[in-house]
Amino acid sequence: MNDDLWVFGYGSIIWRVDFPYIEQQPAYIKNWSRRFWQGSTDHRGIPGKPGRVVTLVSQPGDVCQGRAYRVSQDYQDEVLASLDHREKGGYERLVIDIFFSEARFTSGITYHATPENPNYLGEAPYSDIAKQIASAHGPSGSNIEYIYKLHESLQQMNSTDNHVNSVLQEVRLIEANISRR
Repeated sequence: MNDDLWVFGYGSIIWRVDFPYIEQQPAYIKNWSRRFWQGSTDHRGIPGKPGRVVTLVSQPGDVCQGRAYRVSQDYQDEVLASLDHREKGGYERLVIDIFFSEARFTSGITYHATPENPNYLGEAPYSDIAKQIASAHGPSGSNIEYIYKLHESLQQMNSTDNHVNSVLQEVRLIEANISRR
């Protein structure tokens, strides 16, 4: 068991797990925040019209809730190759402490996008992020589906993310304005 790999998911890996794992459980990481600052031209958008997906931003004192998956050492190479391909749009592996409680944690990996990657979009007003999400669609589906599934998954974990909620509120306003036309 000590040679098993823990993978921390904070975005689509919470609800769309496409790799074999032994167990999964709610978890969190410290000093990181989830933000819609990464462009997606391979999943939730296309080149020239990227969607926005979440990445991690270093934020001392913050906690990012997510889900941790324990992968058997027998499948680690296969799972890492699959995740490296899935996260190829600007994400890098990050070795991180994954917490299950204050007293129980383990080392594992997650993926995050840094400002140095070509798809990084960075900070923007919630309304601008929402406009981009509302109009983006890619091979994995609409960007609106992504934010709704992320929000729903966080709710099911009894987790609140103010950034996700604020962007979703703006997306809902856009949707309401469109339906009134």
